[in-house]
Amino acid sequence: MKEWITNVITRELKALRREIEAYPSEDGMWEVLPGIANPGGNLALHLAGNIQYFLGNVLGKSGYIRNRDAEFGSRDVPRNELLHEIDNAIAAVEAGMGKIAESDLARPYPETVGGVSSTTGAFLAHFATHLAYHLGQVDYHRRILTGESKTVKAMALTELGGKPA
Repeated sequence: MKEWITNVITRELKALRREIEAYPSEDGMWEVLPGIANPGGNLALHLAGNIQYFLGNVLGKSGYIRNRDAEFGSRDVPRNELLHEIDNAIAAVEAGMGKIAESDLARPYPETVGGVSSTTGAFLAHFATHLAYHLGQVDYHRRILTGESKTVKAMALTELGGKPA
């Protein structure tokens, strides 16, 4: 299960990277559209910060200090910086998940989140769905902005590292 969760979260981050690369302009990543409070750039910052904190710092003891307000308040961060933060998040997944054992999934997650205590496995499952939820928002933001129906193949099963049938 640990390997599967690691692969799912990593796959979603790689898809987020492709989404950010697919925006035709840097300005578009930050455009607030009617009915959408958070543009793709802010969602990318949020996801990268979230992962670097909860997986990189809490599980991996990286020392990462999160600034959640900046994740939603920053504007006009250059694309290359966003991509760098996503790459840092991928590295945080590898480091954090590398520090836990399969048996740790049944143990309490080391930090209470939103006033809720859970097992590490339950938190990571929630975490993966949170990531997927926001990834979908980034995808729709980009598509609404550009009018394109082009996909970045976010749900590629081949990226999960499974065995061919």
